[in-house]
Amino acid sequence: MWSAQDVTRDQVRCQSKGLDMAAVAEKVAEAAARERETAEQLRRGGSFSEIQMDPERLAAIWGATHAEWRRVRALMAQAGWDAYEPVRDTEGSTWAREREERRDGALAARAAFEARRREEADELRAELWLSAAPSRLIRAVADRAGLMPAQVLAQLAERVVVGDDGTVSVPPFTPSR
Repeated sequence: MWSAQDVTRDQVRCQSKGLDMAAVAEKVAEAAARERETAEQLRRGGSFSEIQMDPERLAAIWGATHAEWRRVRALMAQAGWDAYEPVRDTEGSTWAREREERRDGALAARAAFEARRREEADELRAELWLSAAPSRLIRAVADRAGLMPAQVLAQLAERVVVGDDGTVSVPPFTPSR
């Protein structure tokens, strides 16, 4: 669900809190080394067996990590910060907020999908064969109401009342759109 940049920005934001310029410079150097190593291993077709991860994804994550640590270092240098504080990083805060909004949107979409699935499980789809006389009657009612015959039947079914003795009836109504 998350891109390499999303994963990296979140990790760097958490890991960098309170780090001074020297510690951030070490993180930049470490990320640069890991980026080179994974890129070389990927070119050689080497295995990443110690980590069960797609080699291209791992290389992309280290590349993004290196870029993000460089961004943090440049921001600290430009702003003259002694230590990195995520709340003062407006760009990083914007990315974090956007990531949370996408996450919330994805969770809401998933919940809506699950609700539709549960509702569909309760639905009944039926093919109905009527003899000529009731069929003509349903078609005539549908034509007068400007509906399809299936819509009239659905409205009939929605209004079904089952009595205490098990009798089934439909109170009078006028089909409508």
